[in-house]
Amino acid sequence: MTSLRELSVVTTRADLGVARAAMSGRVAVVMTMGALHEGHAALLRAARTEADHVVATIFVNPLQFGPNEDFTRYPRTVEADLDVLRAERADAVFIPSAEEIYPKTQPGVRVDPGPLATLLEGAHRPGHFDGVLTVVLKLLNLTRADVAYFGEKDYQQLTLIRSMVDDLNVPTEIVPVPTVREPDGLALSSRNRFLSTVEREAALVLSRSLRAAAVAASAGAGPDATLAAARDEFAAIPSVVPDYVELTDPWLGPAPALGKARLLVAAKVGQTRLIDNTEIELR
Repeated sequence: MTSLRELSVVTTRADLGVARAAMSGRVAVVMTMGALHEGHAALLRAARTEADHVVATIFVNPLQFGPNEDFTRYPRTVEADLDVLRAERADAVFIPSAEEIYPKTQPGVRVDPGPLATLLEGAHRPGHFDGVLTVVLKLLNLTRADVAYFGEKDYQQLTLIRSMVDDLNVPTEIVPVPTVREPDGLALSSRNRFLSTVEREAALVLSRSLRAAAVAASAGAGPDATLAAARDEFAAIPSVVPDYVELTDPWLGPAPALGKARLLVAAKVGQTRLIDNTEIELR
């Protein structure tokens, strides 16, 4: 049995600075909003394998929630989260209050994510990525991490973070980690706990649509037919309402005729909004 690692829990920027100053070698950060599951554990394991020290953050960021979104409903499970962090041998976790991150309540300066943030998720959640990139940049600065690990499930977020780090010369390597799924294909998400038994079954249409598109593409279907295969899966489950089902290139531009592409889906299952995506090889 693996012994649990001593975990330093800090809640202020000053204490985070003290904890970070005691770390030498390669330092990794894994940013979360808590309610940790196996997907977060996979990020922590990847970081633990490749870094000398691992810092996690738990912060439900109010800046990235719209006025009609589920900020107050978002699950807070700090004690269970600490157990996960200890089991995955994190060195420190930063759990700040909103006042600690945003002393002025609303920051006067935010990161502008550019035109890519108006597509897909951005079209349905205006201002969302301004809040995401602002807090990610703040946490990269506060942790002074050499490397940061992000899951591919939030693919547009990952793409924008990579662009921000490149465009603003942030000295942190961004490492993507593949989506972790349940045995039946549902992508792990903190929001899955809100699904009823019937909704949980209906939610499988997201991963089925991805598989249908991948099969179509592998059989030689072009971009239009590949996208149609994914959309047909949703048409068969009218209780699940898609926000978008789109095929793009790997950087979320127009889909290529051949080569690597990305299929991204988002849908409402009951009152719960889920997202998923997969790489597609157009042949």
